[in-house]
Amino acid sequence: MASVDMTTRDNSPVPTTTGPATNGPVDDMPDDGIKLAVRHFIGRVVAVVTTLLGLLFLTFSMGRLLPADPVLAITGPEVSKEVYDRVFKQLGLDQPVYIQFLSYVKRVLTGDLGVSAITGQPIVTDLLSIFPATIELTLVAMIVGTIVGVPLGITAAVHRGKPIDHVARIVGLAGHSIPTFWMGLMALFIFYAKLQWVGASGRVDVYYEGIVTPVTGFLLLDSAMEGNWDVFQNALGHIILPGSILGYYSVAYISRMSRSFMLEQLGQEYIITARAKGLASRQVIWRHAFRNIRVQLLTIIALTLGGLLEGAVLIETVFAWPGLGQYLTRGLQMNDMNVVMGAVLTIGIVFLIINITSDVLYRILDPRTR
Repeated sequence: MASVDMTTRDNSPVPTTTGPATNGPVDDMPDDGIKLAVRHFIGRVVAVVTTLLGLLFLTFSMGRLLPADPVLAITGPEVSKEVYDRVFKQLGLDQPVYIQFLSYVKRVLTGDLGVSAITGQPIVTDLLSIFPATIELTLVAMIVGTIVGVPLGITAAVHRGKPIDHVARIVGLAGHSIPTFWMGLMALFIFYAKLQWVGASGRVDVYYEGIVTPVTGFLLLDSAMEGNWDVFQNALGHIILPGSILGYYSVAYISRMSRSFMLEQLGQEYIITARAKGLASRQVIWRHAFRNIRVQLLTIIALTLGGLLEGAVLIETVFAWPGLGQYLTRGLQMNDMNVVMGAVLTIGIVFLIINITSDVLYRILDPRTR
């Protein structure tokens, strides 16, 4: 039997293995993945802490830089110098600025946002009672934006350059150009003053106030849970107009982003291949193209909550909606800095929570980011 030459051309031996093949980099991949996950988690924690400290510093500075006098907001304008000085010291305003800031941070971390000069109640108590109204309005606006915006954007992408595409682009441009405040006033004038299709202000008519027990604070949900459909119908009639006006902003944004995402997918090779195989257009769009933009759309929809919360401040003022926006407006009008600082801090924290949640959802739903 002929022998096999186990040398290469330069007479060096050919490497052989006597055991199972190993691959160092493959063994290290799980460790690398864990390191990346830990690094990402630490980075997010640092970012959250830094953002929260920046938010606290912003609200603290705002309370010191605005022209309103926090002492007079409590005592009223007609106050003696002795009472003024005593309240001034009680508020800690005679301390150095950094001591005041540290004291403010400590109070916030313990849930003490001060007392409202308007209601005479702790700010936290006021926020817990009014914030569900803002969340309910914002959720209705988000639902409107999603139901209208996603199909509009996808249809515009599929029929690019056609009339529906031009309509979608005009809707998007108008949504970013027309002030929400003006749109709300026009909607009230048309649908309430002229047509009388909806309620004017508040969450329900005066007749229905206090009938439903506020279990969750969401009037639509609470009335449905109790089976009180008269209150549910009345509440729906009151929320549909401000929710739709507020939701128009998200319709504009979501439709524009949906169109952009879908156009990107429709140009991919797998879509061209699917069409070449004779698949129905509906199947290509919804089963293949839409499937690959769902995660992006979910992230965009979550991020619109922040913009809707910001717009709710103006909408609640127009429609006299008893939520966080109206509470903040009253605080500004009455120079109640505790109310202003508490409301701004709450909005900022909600923004932060939304961003963190959307980031976590994106990493869970998209394996490429893990």
